[in-house]
Amino acid sequence: MVQLYNLHPFGSQRVVPCKQEPAHFCCGQDVLFVASTAASCRVDVFTVREQGRCEPLGSFATLGPVLRMAHSSAGDYLVTIEEKSKATFLRAYMNWRCMPAGSSRVCVRMVGHKMEESYSEALKEHMSVVEMPLSDPPLCISCCPVNGDLLVGCKNKLVIFCLKYRVINQNLTVLDFERSLILHIGNLIPAEVAFCARHIAITTELDVLILKLELVQQSADRTEQCAQGVSAPEKAVDRGSPSTHPLQLELDEFIICQKPVELLGEESKLCEIPVTLESAELPTEGTKHFQVKYLLFRRFAPDQSPFGFCEETKLHSVQLLPVYQTAYEETENKRKLLSLFCFFSLPHVGYLYSLGKLVELISTYQYSEKSEQAVLTPQFLHVITSQNLQCFTVRCSAAAARSEDPYIDTTVKACPPVTLDVCTLRMQLFIGPRAICHFKNHIILLTKADTEDITERRKPTRRMLSRKADSIKSRTNSESEPGWNLYIINTVSTIQLYREMVEYSRTYENVKTESCIHLLSEAHLLVRAAIMDPHFLKSDEKEDLLRAFRESCAFLGDCYSRFDTKDYHLALPYYRMSGLSITEVLKRLVSEGDEIQTYERGFIFYLTHSLNEDSNEELSKESGNKVLQILYLADPVQLPDILCSPSMRNICPLTAVKYLQKVEKMMPSVVLTLTKAFFALKMGDLAMYEHEMHSYKETTLACGFIGQPQLLQQRKEGIVTPTEFAVHLKEMQPGLLVAATVALHENSKIELEEADTFFKMLCNSSENTIPQLLVDFWEALLVVSSQEKILQELLLRVTSQYVWRISKKQLPETKPLKTTEDLINSCGHFGLIVPWIASIMSEGCSSDKDYHEDISRLQSLLCSQSINIASVLPVLEPLTEADSVGLTVRVLCNTHLGNYEEAIDQLLRRCPDAAVFYAQHELKGDSQALWWNKLLPELCKRTRLTGNDCPVLISSLKAETLSIVAMELELRDFLSLLPEDGTAAFFLPHLLHCSQRKLLT
Repeated sequence: MVQLYNLHPFGSQRVVPCKQEPAHFCCGQDVLFVASTAASCRVDVFTVREQGRCEPLGSFATLGPVLRMAHSSAGDYLVTIEEKSKATFLRAYMNWRCMPAGSSRVCVRMVGHKMEESYSEALKEHMSVVEMPLSDPPLCISCCPVNGDLLVGCKNKLVIFCLKYRVINQNLTVLDFERSLILHIGNLIPAEVAFCARHIAITTELDVLILKLELVQQSADRTEQCAQGVSAPEKAVDRGSPSTHPLQLELDEFIICQKPVELLGEESKLCEIPVTLESAELPTEGTKHFQVKYLLFRRFAPDQSPFGFCEETKLHSVQLLPVYQTAYEETENKRKLLSLFCFFSLPHVGYLYSLGKLVELISTYQYSEKSEQAVLTPQFLHVITSQNLQCFTVRCSAAAARSEDPYIDTTVKACPPVTLDVCTLRMQLFIGPRAICHFKNHIILLTKADTEDITERRKPTRRMLSRKADSIKSRTNSESEPGWNLYIINTVSTIQLYREMVEYSRTYENVKTESCIHLLSEAHLLVRAAIMDPHFLKSDEKEDLLRAFRESCAFLGDCYSRFDTKDYHLALPYYRMSGLSITEVLKRLVSEGDEIQTYERGFIFYLTHSLNEDSNEELSKESGNKVLQILYLADPVQLPDILCSPSMRNICPLTAVKYLQKVEKMMPSVVLTLTKAFFALKMGDLAMYEHEMHSYKETTLACGFIGQPQLLQQRKEGIVTPTEFAVHLKEMQPGLLVAATVALHENSKIELEEADTFFKMLCNSSENTIPQLLVDFWEALLVVSSQEKILQELLLRVTSQYVWRISKKQLPETKPLKTTEDLINSCGHFGLIVPWIASIMSEGCSSDKDYHEDISRLQSLLCSQSINIASVLPVLEPLTEADSVGLTVRVLCNTHLGNYEEAIDQLLRRCPDAAVFYAQHELKGDSQALWWNKLLPELCKRTRLTGNDCPVLISSLKAETLSIVAMELELRDFLSLLPEDGTAAFFLPHLLHCSQRKLLT
């Protein structure tokens, strides 16, 4: 792996025309603030133009020398820590763009001071200074880049000032601060702080602590709990404090080193640094209450430098970097904070952590020499040492991309890993770099040469970047002679550096493939980070960046296709992200006329997956033949799948068969045989088709379609369409077609709705017409399916179709594949038709015989216990009670629902001859009482009314009903049921039988 690429991220350099040596400087949105070391107590402001051109904008006086300064882009204010008379002051400069000229007024006010109308109007035209008094001297400051809030570090405490927009009147809104929260932190004196989106990073000389303020849902009357304390357990991290043993107390010459430790997430609570929150706001109904969440604690030992023990070892350059969600046109003004990163550094090592759902170290940076300061950007890490300005790659965009899309590492999308090795892009020589800051595409660098370096600097500056001809000279007077300079270094555009990376990667193509992939991955991440930038939508390079992004994906796809790497599968997602078609990829990778060209696994993986999945791209005959040739040599087992791809529609059938015959000699299979039959049909060679189809049994052929569903149905723009093979099977072997479709459904190769569309298209049926072949499929699926939800859906569908045909007197357009008897014998969802139904149907009209199959199937379904009667009742509505079919349906429904009495009434009213048959079959158990409570009185009543003119009723009463009643009832109960006007001789045998049964028992 190449560690230093020596690219050129730094472009032109210009000198900032400072008259006095800078002590501190920071950047605004388009300006540079410089506070000098002299006693002038002023801040000079320079506007930064294109290509780093720097022009004086003005200056304003400060209370005293500036010790710290920071600018907030939210609110556009400058905050400083100033010293006067050995006291420190915290001041914020508002509306500084209206900088005073000469003796113009400056409005000075205390934080939170209620401004009068007359006083407020002056703020429109004059700079205002907000003074923020503190009980302890301020040590360090940080502004939140998201909302402009201010964090101030003091001894053992942090104070948060919220930025407020106070509306004075319709024409005036004034910026102000409100002291909102104080964090009391025991045993900690902050050296540096960073503040972003309620995340706080604090460093001392050797400790790092990262906290998060979380909102707590709390009622307004519980204000006494607004100060939430979070204390670490007593037994926590060993802080390395000396024992109280008197002998050890005398050993003052020994240095007691703290033990290095790293605690992440919940474990960081064990850091033994208690944090207590104190609300500084007046409690109101809308007061926000917070609690502290520990994210990271890390302690270093003084000797953690790889270069040995160093008393000067201490942390520097702590920074929180926000990365936002990728911009889209419709959400340009709704940028969402996506990820947050924290960077801090030791003299020789830098650490970059991701602060997401998981807190993790994503990169470690080893410097070639001791660092002075570092600054992190979404694309690079810039570090200054005693002699160099170094530029390192960062992994923020890779981590943020995965936060934005957790499913990015799939066959559709990809991104270089967060664990990608860090590399150095450039080590640019400078004389005496001392301080650095960054904004937009500019680096501001302060250099100060030692006395012995001045003569060295007067030599030809080969080690310096070229200056523009119109740059302002830095040494215009004797004050600049000690050898300091403030430079604005313009970093090159993303597109320019991207192109240099791509060009440079070609030197490694045939020598170090991993280095080539690494550099192209760096180029990809560089462009991805630029696309995530909040200003991307307004960038002049927007279209160029999007084009470069697709191009970088294509280059990475080429690498993973051409090189033998363990991550060869990444060729597929990168090519897909590039937007290249299969034909375009073939042109990139396949040499014309090279018959001995070999192909790596990545290219084969891309080809097979692209062709096996739904694609609207159709390859030309020549491209298809080339694909066949490649896959025959590289992966012949894939040929049947590839040949059935919609992309291969233009392939010559004869060529396809020749390749299949070659493969068959090596590895025969039923899928291969079916594929040969498929192409035999395309050629019109029916003899060959018949030969192939007779090679296996029909059941084996049906299962063979599971291995290659595209032989029967192909998708085009998401719609399933039947193939020529399916059309032929429909005419010649419909049973095989139905069996194959059932197999596809049971193996999740086709959904129920897709099968409906498939059969309707196959039979040229309209949307609302159900072809018989589809009904055959439903019936066959009922035999094998075990999913209750699918079964109930199928039962409802076939019932609806049977009812529709019977009610509409509509015969099926083709003969059903199975008879009712076949279904009863093979499927448990079709029950045996009970005898009483036959009794009813014998009296039906002759026209019903034409629809006997549909009638018997419906009755068989209703005779089973599988169907949910309540769900099919609306479907059965068209069948009225006017004919025998309707009567059987109604009686069956009442029987399923337990309405036996209503069913008997229907039978006695419409077909009394079947009532006793019904009772014999259905009246059992708890319903048997209907024999004597319902059936016996009704039969006696009807016999009396009709006399001997109804022999069926008499025989039913005598042979069946009285025998059952005499067997089940006591003699007294039996006598009470008999009619008073009955003939004794008619009932006497049954009375004797009942009395004898009683005597026997």
